[in-house]
Amino acid sequence: MPEQRSERARCYVLVVGGSGVDTVVRVDSLPVPLTDSIGVPPVREWPGHTGGNVALGCRALGLEVKFIDFLGDDRAGGQVGERLAKGGVDFEPLVSPAGTRRAVNLVGSSTGRRMSFYDARDPDGLRMPRDFCLPRLRRTGHVHLSVMNFARRLLDDIHELGVPLSTDLHDWDGLTGHHKEFTLRCDLVFLSAAGAGERIASGTRDILREGRARALVATAGSYLLTRDGSRTPHPVPATVPPGPVVDSNGAGDAYVSGLLHGRLTDRELEECARPGARADAHACTTEGSTDP
Repeated sequence: MPEQRSERARCYVLVVGGSGVDTVVRVDSLPVPLTDSIGVPPVREWPGHTGGNVALGCRALGLEVKFIDFLGDDRAGGQVGERLAKGGVDFEPLVSPAGTRRAVNLVGSSTGRRMSFYDARDPDGLRMPRDFCLPRLRRTGHVHLSVMNFARRLLDDIHELGVPLSTDLHDWDGLTGHHKEFTLRCDLVFLSAAGAGERIASGTRDILREGRARALVATAGSYLLTRDGSRTPHPVPATVPPGPVVDSNGAGDAYVSGLLHGRLTDRELEECARPGARADAHACTTEGSTDP
């Protein structure tokens, strides 16, 4: 039986893992030509990454948020902490001996599409102390896990406490083993339809059949698949961006934030997907990782 939690358990959304700094390089188009040197507009740095973006997005929409993660004692870590504090996120970092995660993102100027070179840098043995995590898990109404090895170690405790749980698989190809446990042990699963390609239809149904997920949300041609007895996905109407598309960094995280806000304010799942799509569209019209 899940452990009983107090009424304070609804006081915040707990986001686990996924902070870092992006170095954004705008190029004319992707892929870039193979050449020695290419002139580009000013190179920019944006603190964010998936967990940080979801935490900031949920907070901007009015949810109480606590964010826990490993962060380096370095300049990049300082950038992350400052951005989260400015956004009103209650951030409690642990020091990572490997430093703050980084990514270099090439962004096509004509389409806003990106190609990310991600430096995860977390050592394989990195673990969050249980006496640090458990008090925070007991007080949350929902956990959103980034797909990191140290976050995987929290799954048993989260299930024992009976806390609802979501994750974002991003562009998972449907085959890579790293994502598998998150896929099968979360109640709400997000992923990009583009990553799985032709396997998306069979793969999403497999997740619902084999795992504990009550619903799955596939973006890039957004649709929902739920345990309602139907084998037909529910399409989510696309939202036209309110301006030119300039950068897709953080768009999927904005979608997650918008849907979670609706879900945690007691809306039906299909209704929740609409603000997710609106947040996604808005995020594509601004540079860097932004709030919905």
